[in-house]
Amino acid sequence: MKNPEKEALRWFLQAKDDFLFVQWIHREGVFFDKGCFVAQQAGEKALKACLYAIGERHVIGHSLFELTERLKTIDHSFTSVSNAARRLDRFYVPTRYPNGLPGGSPFQVYTAEDLTHALGDVRAVMELCAEFLKRRGVPISTGNER
Repeated sequence: MKNPEKEALRWFLQAKDDFLFVQWIHREGVFFDKGCFVAQQAGEKALKACLYAIGERHVIGHSLFELTERLKTIDHSFTSVSNAARRLDRFYVPTRYPNGLPGGSPFQVYTAEDLTHALGDVRAVMELCAEFLKRRGVPISTGNER
């Protein structure tokens, strides 16, 4: 990768767009399972943006907790979102697949309360990542976002 800042920006802008979608779902009060999954995805993309910003070429994995563990070695402030990352990781599989749950289907099991908690957790991750990227000189606002 020739331009780490550009790659970080691409990932963070997608995270921001996903985050806007989660906020919309929350306001609408629908699709709680999907909202929880997209919250996990937004957090994952934001954390990956931070890893791209420090020059990593291939960021593999879906665990927000593991991504924060890697980032904590660079910037101790990522410790503050470790618990949020752990909670968001719980939405990666069971929000999408019935066999990820002991009974019922995801659309039946996830609630507005789950989405409210997911939204709070992803907001914390997004804010920390935005600050980290700004300190790294990544222009996280391009004016091309929704």
